[in-house]
Order: sequence, then structure tokens, then C-alpha cells
Amino acid sequence: MTGVVEPIRDGELESVLALLRESRLPLDGLDQTVCIVVARDDGGLVGTAALEMYPDGALLRSVAVAPRAQGRGLGHELVEAALRIARDADAPAVFLLTTTAEHYFPRFGFAQIERQDVPASVRTSLEFTTACPSSATVMRKLL
Repeated sequence: MTGVVEPIRDGELESVLALLRESRLPLDGLDQTVCIVVARDDGGLVGTAALEMYPDGALLRSVAVAPRAQGRGLGHELVEAALRIARDADAPAVFLLTTTAEHYFPRFGFAQIERQDVPASVRTSLEFTTACPSSATVMRKLL
């Protein structure tokens, strides 16, 4: 991997939003995130992952890598960084919704579950209520 994964810096939110728009990922509720980690290389910000924390678990969202930086392991590093943050916060599980990456996340220990199996506090997120379609795949990783 080439690049650095670390917490977002002041002034980088607009670059994150631009990357999410380019990746066609929802922006709704991003202001509810506890943590945003980013990947940078010499060309600037090239990846992002965000984590929302709830009483019954964390929600992983907004995982994206710019096309010019794909294939270097940055997505893997971003997901691992978010999972470390969830573990450090003593989250019992991490949940996610995806319409395109259900085959990517099992390598991290995520398994598909039914929407009703997600704790009520996590289901209050904008990702669950409005941003992602009801047809999205729901996944969970127990920590």
C-alpha cells in the first residue's frame, strides 16, 4: 500500500464529500459520524471511511477510494482503521448497508443479516431511514 490512513483534518470535509459524490455514495447523515478516517497520497485525499456510534453498535459507512488509487489496499486499510476505532469504543458490533459491495466485506468478518436484526438505535441513522434503499444488503461484524 502507498498512502497514509489517519483521521480527517480540519478543512478536508469538502474533499471527502466530493469523493463520496464521485463514488455515488449518500451524504445524508455524514455530520452524525463520530469519526472519519481518510487516505492520502502525494496527490491529496484519495479515500475515506466513516463510523457512526450508537448505544448498541457502530455503523460503518462512506467507504470509498478514488479510482486513481484503487488496487493499492487503501480500502482495506480504511476499513481496518474504522474497525479499530469501533473496538476501542467497545462497540459490540459494526453494521453496514451496501448496494454494491456485499462481496467485499466478508473478508473483514462481515456477514449478511436481516434488516430487523439490526439494533433499533442503529436503525435510527439516516443511512437506514432515508439514505440507503430498503433493498440494500445489511451486514454485521461482531467485535
